Amino acid sequence: MQFRHAVYEKSGKIISLFFCLLCLSDRLPCHAGTTGQQIYLQQCATCHGEKGEGDTGECPDPLVGDLTLTDLIHFISESMPEDTPEHCVGPEAEKVARYIYANFYSPLAQARIAPARVRLSRLTVRQIENTLADLARSFTAPDESTYATRKGPLELRGSRGLQGDYYQSHNFQTDQRAFQRRDTTIDFDFGTTRPVAQKGHPVAQKGRPVAEKADGEVRSSDAKADPSEQKAPPNEEAKEKEVETNFSIRWQGSVFAAATGTYEFLLETPNGAKLWVNDHQVPLIDAWVASGDTTEHRAVIRLLGGRFYPLRIDLFKHKEKNASIRLKWLPPHKTEEVIPEHVLQPDLVAPTLVTRTPFPPDDRSTGYVRAHRISQAWDEATTYTALEVARRIVDHLATYTSLPQEEVEREARLRQFCTTFAHRAFRRPLSKQQVAFYIDRTFEDTQYLELAVKKIVLIVLKSPHFLYREVGFKPSAANLTDATDHFDAYDVASWLAFSLWDSLPDEPLLQAAATGQLESREQISEQAARMLTDRRAKAKLYDFLLQWLKLDQSVEIIKDPQQYPQFSVKVAADLRTSLGLLLEEAAWSETSDYRQLLLSNSFYANGRLARYYGLDLPIDASFQRIPDPAGQRVGLLSHPYLLARYAYANTSSPIHRGVLIARSLLGRRLMPPPMAVEPLPPELHTGLSTRQRVALQTKPPACQTCHMLINPLGFTLENFDAVGRFRDNEEGRPVDTAGSYVTTDGEKFQFWSVAELATFLAGSEDAHLAFVEGLFQFMINQPVAAFGDDTLRVLQQSFADNGYDIQALLAEIAATSVWRVRSLEQQKE
Repeated sequence: MQFRHAVYEKSGKIISLFFCLLCLSDRLPCHAGTTGQQIYLQQCATCHGEKGEGDTGECPDPLVGDLTLTDLIHFISESMPEDTPEHCVGPEAEKVARYIYANFYSPLAQARIAPARVRLSRLTVRQIENTLADLARSFTAPDESTYATRKGPLELRGSRGLQGDYYQSHNFQTDQRAFQRRDTTIDFDFGTTRPVAQKGHPVAQKGRPVAEKADGEVRSSDAKADPSEQKAPPNEEAKEKEVETNFSIRWQGSVFAAATGTYEFLLETPNGAKLWVNDHQVPLIDAWVASGDTTEHRAVIRLLGGRFYPLRIDLFKHKEKNASIRLKWLPPHKTEEVIPEHVLQPDLVAPTLVTRTPFPPDDRSTGYVRAHRISQAWDEATTYTALEVARRIVDHLATYTSLPQEEVEREARLRQFCTTFAHRAFRRPLSKQQVAFYIDRTFEDTQYLELAVKKIVLIVLKSPHFLYREVGFKPSAANLTDATDHFDAYDVASWLAFSLWDSLPDEPLLQAAATGQLESREQISEQAARMLTDRRAKAKLYDFLLQWLKLDQSVEIIKDPQQYPQFSVKVAADLRTSLGLLLEEAAWSETSDYRQLLLSNSFYANGRLARYYGLDLPIDASFQRIPDPAGQRVGLLSHPYLLARYAYANTSSPIHRGVLIARSLLGRRLMPPPMAVEPLPPELHTGLSTRQRVALQTKPPACQTCHMLINPLGFTLENFDAVGRFRDNEEGRPVDTAGSYVTTDGEKFQFWSVAELATFLAGSEDAHLAFVEGLFQFMINQPVAAFGDDTLRVLQQSFADNGYDIQALLAEIAATSVWRVRSLEQQKE
């Protein structure tokens, strides 16, 4: 077996100790040199350079990794050289390992060789999309509290569902409105009669009061037509009978998109219907005139995560015998489902500008987005996006400017609009020179006012002042000590906004910059705390948690239908919702405790999940937080979605689960094997448990380089099968859940249950540091070491001092990072 299992990853490059140590088998024995440096220079420097920097031949990558020194010594002693490992053992192996580790392998050595630095960054794709959306919204809905949030899992701004207006005619006649009510979902079968207000459910009826009824809510399951409550149609002509059953309904409100991506909407109805999403004029689905027997209508739209979008449905029944309607969607990373009530609200909001121009993906080779490289594809995408936005604004100029066509002072008003647009896009007031360059010159050189506006929007959105972060910031090539020049209060405001929202500063933040309220550490922290109440901060944290758990890519969970016949796409979708609710609760509850993610003894379930996983809930129950009566589940590690996601179709997978824990929760670097390796088939090893098959397959010393870390972590979750159901035996054999972990400091811990592993992780310094570093890099898009050697430890200590409050950590990362840049500039001045 090739020793690529010893490969590790740094700055997107694949690094291997194998080639360096393999040369020892063909040259001098390890004891030929009296020191580790001499052995290395004699046997390895030719391929890997004197400082392990690599060369342009077989070994171009530097020798770096995160094995502990003890593990590195053990690996060399047991496995190297490949064919004759006995040639480099004992003191000789230790000499080589110590030299490599101290001089270029360890993170500390790498920090000394190549110090991290803060680099000038362009906007990421996410930041461009969010900034343009909020820039446009600042003109179309400046007073709308779209982003205000409350504590609690997936809680919107109060009422849920959509507002429905029910009419006793097929053409929405105002004087024919029968009643209003709030419907939690759109999933109705009205049969052959008109919908009516149910007894016991309050409604409001236009024109005359209805006894025992007032404004209120109706669930879809309660709102089917009830013939017993309707008067029998008179014995008249067939046409009059038909009129008696005609009706129309208009539902309005907003839908919340949790993640950025493409959403497919599905409207199922045999009747005439239209669906509008994020557009008040043009319907997304137009099924007003039925074509043949088609009853299912689909359309896709791209939405940005963390935002509400206006939604409206018109339905009418005219000559059809039956009436029904179901509104479903297929969100990113999920499965098709009826749009649930917790993402609907009856308040109607303004549309959001969502650009359609595709961008090349950002560089994620280091595990987080870096925005330092400029490609031709990215430059073209910014140009096409600017043209798209400019056309959109000019085509809807009255909407964005609130200016009628016949306005007397039209040019002056348009100049003011363009000045304000540039001011908000640049995140600071324009200088006199900028006003002259961007605004005055364009209007003077352009005959038509609309064309002048279009040109100004285009050149503003292509300006470095829009596309680049804090252009006054000039990082040093060496370190942060002299890295700033003219990093002012407006740069502080932008830094906070992009850190917490991935978007531009709001008006209170710009006002704070203008009035000297961003000068002290306390003032910056106050603004960061205020900004946490904005839904955009919630959306950004949610995206991080998905990335942290490696759930940011769409993967369909498929299980063996013979072994798990009741596991369906609906169960998988419910599990994803359940996990989202758990993440929301831990992140945005009153305590916001990171440890609660790992130690919670309850999880969210609806009736379908309760039935599948043996919990006591009615089959039609909506999602609710319920304790595990048997005490078998503890936090994230035992959540059925993660257990099912990181498993095979018919067996558990200790390797996949162990990799998740090692990489995501403990922050250890692991390189996948050089080729896909199929697990040993259970049918060919009927006498072995899953644990025994994994141990057998990964027994070779080369595999153990990684699997001595992976396997003991994954084995601890063997109490859960491929769909995340608890088991204490596997095909009649007791399950062995013994596991262990060796920290980066060399201390070994042992576990015998998922509860013990969860308790260890909740208090593990390795886990705390990994979470803090991962969140920092996701928020700031810079290496944490660039802000000082002690920054990670300072943030980790602050995290602990604040009771592992995730919200407090968000604010602390934003404030600490900008303060370190700002304070160094003040010292320089």
